[in-house]
Amino acid sequence: MTIITRIALTAFVFNCCVSTVARADDTDTRPNIIYIMSDDHASHAMSCYGSKVNETPNLDRIAKEGVKFTNAFCTNSICSPCRAVVFTGKYSHLNGVLDNRDVFDGSQPTVPSILKAAGYQTAMIGKWHLHSDPIGFDYWKILPRPGQIPRSILSRWASGRRSKDMRRTSSVTTPSIGFATATRRSPSAFSAITKPRIATGSRTKSTKRCSKARSFLETFDDDTRPAASPRPDRKCRSEYDLTKSDLKEAPPEGLTGEALKKWKYNRYMQDYLACIASVDDNVGKLLDFLDESGLADNTIVIYTSDQGFYLGDHGWFDKRFMYEESYRMPLIVRYPKEIKPASTVDDMVLNLDFAPTMLDFAGVKIPAEIQGRSFRPLVKGEAVGDWRKSTYYHYYEYPAWHMVKRHYGVRTDRYKLIHFYFDIDAWELYDLKNDPHELNNIYDDPANAELVKELKAELARLQKQYGDSPELAEKFLQEDLKDPKIRERVRKKIEERDERERKAAEAKESKANANP
Repeated sequence: MTIITRIALTAFVFNCCVSTVARADDTDTRPNIIYIMSDDHASHAMSCYGSKVNETPNLDRIAKEGVKFTNAFCTNSICSPCRAVVFTGKYSHLNGVLDNRDVFDGSQPTVPSILKAAGYQTAMIGKWHLHSDPIGFDYWKILPRPGQIPRSILSRWASGRRSKDMRRTSSVTTPSIGFATATRRSPSAFSAITKPRIATGSRTKSTKRCSKARSFLETFDDDTRPAASPRPDRKCRSEYDLTKSDLKEAPPEGLTGEALKKWKYNRYMQDYLACIASVDDNVGKLLDFLDESGLADNTIVIYTSDQGFYLGDHGWFDKRFMYEESYRMPLIVRYPKEIKPASTVDDMVLNLDFAPTMLDFAGVKIPAEIQGRSFRPLVKGEAVGDWRKSTYYHYYEYPAWHMVKRHYGVRTDRYKLIHFYFDIDAWELYDLKNDPHELNNIYDDPANAELVKELKAELARLQKQYGDSPELAEKFLQEDLKDPKIRERVRKKIEERDERERKAAEAKESKANANP
């Protein structure tokens, strides 16, 4: 069974929620698999990861009874690409989903199709967000529009029937439990992807574990460095870019300045954390069902998010950047037969590894084209000497929503090197040990010349290993520029850039004239 939530819930679920469940018959000892994925759930909004703003007792239970990964990362921090990576075990440039506009080709080998062929019954409930019908599922029930849960919603079942209400996280949990009950005589794999929404009148209950008032995070106003070239276009600043749609209501009349900024932040966080509280409650219901039905011991429960998220860190919201808050993701797994309670894995894992891990646990041969690696030995406490020492990332969606520049990069246990491209050529280097909030770009420091050389060599090695390259990135870019909508966005961004440069030059000249 798989459940994915985005502050949206699904059984093999993404953004909202998608769940996938796989089970075998009475003579089959293979484990059931429940994969739960929330959309945009930052690990620093889970108490088992040290959250200072909320409590997640039911999610903490998975970590307490299983394993917590302290260094889990995504390969492309945005909704559709993350889902495609989880399903295929391949990077975006190979699975065909570079950004949220691309249509997923379900005919390629995927976890559900492989598990189904191996005798598992599979299901998915929640947020799909891949612009094609799910393939490889015995049962599926998805949100018809990515990232949105309108008051009246139609979601299709594999049987062709339609269901009208998926507005609440429980709308994913209830059918997920129903599928697991109906298929309990055979091994099942279930995926839930969730994007929680709170029903009218229930917000008080859902926010009972959230602080009533929130002061800004200590990092809210820390982005005071001179704007690096990748940042001027970004549209993810909590103070300026949160809209009425994001906040669910207009601010009180008369609020300005610091008071308005604080109101926006508090309003956004209250809604965000209320959604997480709802997810946590429903994960608890699922765990209770597994206990009461006698399925817990032979069921793998995986909880994660499609990526991380900014909770006002650096004054931002959303994700996309390779910076830690959006690159890092929560990952907790429970499987009593193989995982010791309250264990921890510090090795670096990627969402690229989810597919081979689920197949490994199911006893299914892992296709050669899968680029990830099963982390099953890690959760069993085994030492893996040749485990990865670095991770590779590539983000493509620019110019588009939130206007984050295209970039790729490499991360080691201590350093991170990022290259921003498109209409710029900018490099950033951070020392994660001495600068965990990534505020001081040390790329241009001559003392780091040898380090930069080593990291660029490692970046090139990873690109070769995964079949990516700067030349391929340029090819995708040129293909995108054939799209008239993208060409128009580029034209507007060039005009905005030229206007910024003109105003900066005028300001510099004015200052010089004032101080001859």
